[in-house]
Parts: sequence; structure tokens; C-alpha cells
Amino acid sequence: MDLQYFGANCVMLSNRDVRLVVDDNLVAHGGKTVLKADDIALFTGTEPAGLPATKITIDRPGEYEVSNVSITGIPARAHMDEAGKYSATMYKVEVGDMRFLFTGHIYPELTEDQLETIGLVDVMVVPVGGNGYTLDGVGALKLIKDVEPKLVVPTHYDEKGLKFEVPQQTLEQAIHSLGMEVKETTPKLKLKPADIAEITELIVVERS
Repeated sequence: MDLQYFGANCVMLSNRDVRLVVDDNLVAHGGKTVLKADDIALFTGTEPAGLPATKITIDRPGEYEVSNVSITGIPARAHMDEAGKYSATMYKVEVGDMRFLFTGHIYPELTEDQLETIGLVDVMVVPVGGNGYTLDGVGALKLIKDVEPKLVVPTHYDEKGLKFEVPQQTLEQAIHSLGMEVKETTPKLKLKPADIAEITELIVVERS
């Protein structure tokens, strides 16, 4: 599997058989959509209006099987939700032998039931921009310690050409508050189970 980052919280998993795009809200931030007709589209919040039609669009909890991809939508407390409210959706995605978790803009406390549903994770994609809009490095680190993924890919930090309702931290600021060293910076993350270490590592995927 290949993982690409397009800015904001938008990432894409792809191989020769399938493309799965998470949180393509790029138009709302001054960018261009990357969605195509045969894509699987996931949204951790409400699906924005005006996007092109896809093979399937999922923006709520549930269990789905599409094009040999297993998707579990897990209800979650959004970053700005009151306690007890669950208006966001995390996604556990399994493709072949690889297990991914896309957290979205959630509150950095997970229940035992959520952690049990998440289970083992190879790659966790988590926003780090902070400033009241989403998780910051401290909140992201709490999730990382709870989930214990093998690889962590940060998203949703300040970038040229994109506009956010609330200014986001730079990647450097977020990494500093995470307190983790960057193992690798790459334009595209090529993933093979045999290449993943047993300890948690931080990978920066450059914006495509």
C-alpha cells in the first residue's frame, strides 16, 4: 500500500486495485479535491457538499466491506463535543495484512470499548494542528500512547496554500510538543508489513 498526504486531514491509501481517500475537505480550505469516481471516500465528520460521486462514501459508524477493504467506523467524541456526545467517526481500515487508524478531529480520551474495537494498529494518521481546532501534539501523543501504533503520520498542520478557520501550528511546533523524533520524511509512504518495526515511529509524509 502507498499512503499520500494532500494537506489538511486528507490522505489517500492506494494500490493497483483500490484508492481510499480520507477527509477530502480540501475545497473548503482553498485546495482542490482529489476524489475520483472509483474511490472509496471516508469522512470523519459530515460529508461536505458538492464533491464528485464516488464508488461509496462513508461518514458514519458501522462495518463495511468494499473492494477487499474492511472498514470499521467507530463513534467518537469530536474535539469540541461535550462529554457524552459522539459526533465524529474514527476509522479502522484493514487492507491485506495492514491495519490503519484514521482518528480525525477527536477528543484525546478513548474508552476501553473504543480501544478494544481499534485493536492492533500498524499505521495511525492523526491531526496535530491544535489551537482549539483539532488535536495538538500533547493530545496526539496521548492517543499514540493509548493505541500504540507502529507508525504515526501527522496531518492538519499549517501549510502554504491552505486556509483554516483557526490558524494551525507548524509541523515543527507540533513535533516539538509530541516529543518524538522523525524517523523519515518522504513524499509517499510505501508500506510493507515486513518493513514496520515493533516500536512506535514517527513518519512525515510530504504534501502531494
